Amino acid sequence: MYAIGDLSRRTGVKVPTIRYYEQMGLISPTQRSEGNQRRYEKTDLERLAFIRHARDLGFDIPAIRELIALSRHPEAPCAGADRIADDHLSAVRAKIASLQKLEHELERIVSHCGGHSVEDCYVIRALSDHGLCDHEH
Repeated sequence: MYAIGDLSRRTGVKVPTIRYYEQMGLISPTQRSEGNQRRYEKTDLERLAFIRHARDLGFDIPAIRELIALSRHPEAPCAGADRIADDHLSAVRAKIASLQKLEHELERIVSHCGGHSVEDCYVIRALSDHGLCDHEH
């Protein structure tokens, strides 16, 4: 059995995050010691390591919940897990494309800046040139 601090040290997941994962149903409710301390089993340690790795890869909580559910049926086909990973890969690629557009825009703005004062600064002018959205209807 592991105390929550042991689990935290072994996985690198902070104690409040472990409690959060427990509340979200990603980790089973724990047993309590006579002193009312949470006690975790080896399976909880393994599950938490799985969650930590999935979070490091950017999977969100619903995807992790689904992956955990799929992992409970080792004989089932892996098409569901493949779909989740493929969806996540598509989202990552979309973010990369968006960040590349942002990078190019910032490069353009910075490359034009040759002013020596804010009055002549292209960065300030470029940011000021974008109109305000009209939110009044």
